[in-house]
Amino acid sequence: MVSAPLQARLGDGSCREFQRFTEARTNGRDAEKGFTEFPALVGEMRASRTTKLTEAKPSRRTPVATTTNTKQQPSVVAASAAAAAAAAVDPVPIPRFYFPQGRSLLGNQIEAQLQRVAAAFGKFGEGKVTREDFGDVAKACGCPLYWKVPLYLAAGGEKHGHVTVQTFTAFWKKLISSCHDDASKFVLLLAKTGSSCLVPEDFFPLIQDVVDTHPGLSFLSEAKEFHSRYVHTVIARIYYCVNRSWTGRISVPELRKSNFLQVLALLEEENDINQITDYFSYEHFYVVYCKFWELDKDHDLFISKYDLRRHNDHALSARIVDRIFSGAVTRGQAQQEGRMSYSEFVWFLISEEDKRNARSIEYWFRCMDLDGDGMLSMYELEYFYEEQLQRMEALGIETLPFEDCLCQMLDMVKPKGIGAITLSDLKRCQMTPVFFDTFFNLEKYLDHEQRDPFASSRDEEGPEMSDWEKYAAEEYELLVAEEGATEPQDDVAVMYDDDFEPDDDDVISTTDVSGGGKSSKSDNVRPRVDDDDEGDYAEGEEYDVKT
Repeated sequence: MVSAPLQARLGDGSCREFQRFTEARTNGRDAEKGFTEFPALVGEMRASRTTKLTEAKPSRRTPVATTTNTKQQPSVVAASAAAAAAAAVDPVPIPRFYFPQGRSLLGNQIEAQLQRVAAAFGKFGEGKVTREDFGDVAKACGCPLYWKVPLYLAAGGEKHGHVTVQTFTAFWKKLISSCHDDASKFVLLLAKTGSSCLVPEDFFPLIQDVVDTHPGLSFLSEAKEFHSRYVHTVIARIYYCVNRSWTGRISVPELRKSNFLQVLALLEEENDINQITDYFSYEHFYVVYCKFWELDKDHDLFISKYDLRRHNDHALSARIVDRIFSGAVTRGQAQQEGRMSYSEFVWFLISEEDKRNARSIEYWFRCMDLDGDGMLSMYELEYFYEEQLQRMEALGIETLPFEDCLCQMLDMVKPKGIGAITLSDLKRCQMTPVFFDTFFNLEKYLDHEQRDPFASSRDEEGPEMSDWEKYAAEEYELLVAEEGATEPQDDVAVMYDDDFEPDDDDVISTTDVSGGGKSSKSDNVRPRVDDDDEGDYAEGEEYDVKT
């Protein structure tokens, strides 16, 4: 309500305007629309009030004619409001900024690319290029060298045994008309017809071509039985790092956010395959396969939960092993039968040895989240810590009560919420290995308790290596040293040279699968490949990728 003196000063008209303003402000607040219409309303009210006061009591210093100009102010305000409304109706066009398939090439760029393709085909008779020579065509298209087999197969080369310049030109024009960046092109080249995502089987021809043609893997040419093992390892690592959605299907956005295409391009420049530690390192494959071989006693390329409990001298608790086999991080027929496939073991080993990795944190979080609610409650933490307490008591090790352990973990993780730890809390934490090992890896937990926290920072020199790269390098050196210990010594051979001269037919020379060279006995090669191992990988058998 307006006071009587104020109403007497403003008059009936101004009072009504003030009431309109008060009602508009109240309605605007209730509707949460802001106060965009109020400045014009206030200006109109003030102009009207000024006009009334000026007409009632003209100023001695201002001519009467000024009253006429003052009366025109509401129309000026209205004109400004109309101009603002017109500008809002016709906004400035915003240039396109989202390109799901990448930015398209210009006409002259496409023409220059087609000319290079024609020149590449012209190097070969009759304009026909076979699979072995398709690297020149891939380079002419501006693609990395190891795109050559996907390009060859997508252009129909497998049907006729070659690709003609006319066929490839028509195929390439169609490809670049819909796919404009490397990620979208790569997915379309490898994916099955009608699919927009990549499944593990789609990578087979590409990785097999790397095995067949990369100079760093030439020593594997005589060990065909190891080709499929290496291919499956690389594909499992690709999905471990790239498929962040846990669907088993790599999409274009996922591929675009990863470093896989950049690493694939490096294969052309680096002859030492072990220098490419992401995905393709043979040393990393050798470590993974040897660890799997030690657990797989019957060598059927599957391990049970009892086999996995023997990993690293029973370092893992039985409860976490049960969770791994419960389907929390696996799926498909292998999980239903209570067995872990080789590809699933690749995921497990990397997650076990590098708990700082984002995918590793997700892996173990899924295992510890018993009810699947996206949070680790105090009950779930206590469930896993109970077994750790029992194991320490059995070994005569002084234990820490769960309440004290919980306080330490909460101080370390610093969760945002109360009463639970979320996945985002752990990803922010810099000490996730300590957190996870506390609840299910007794050996590493005790190692953390006794380790100097500043030792690792003092010892590190050169480029920083991930925990997985450090583990793989150390284990590979140990495996090579053990292989060397089983080799016959040269001095022993000299001492008995005259007494034992083998016939030429008795000399056996096999490829050393630990990284090159020769070994005198096939039994000394670890893991030894038996004749009945051929065909252990049935089509699609190894591709139960986790969800």
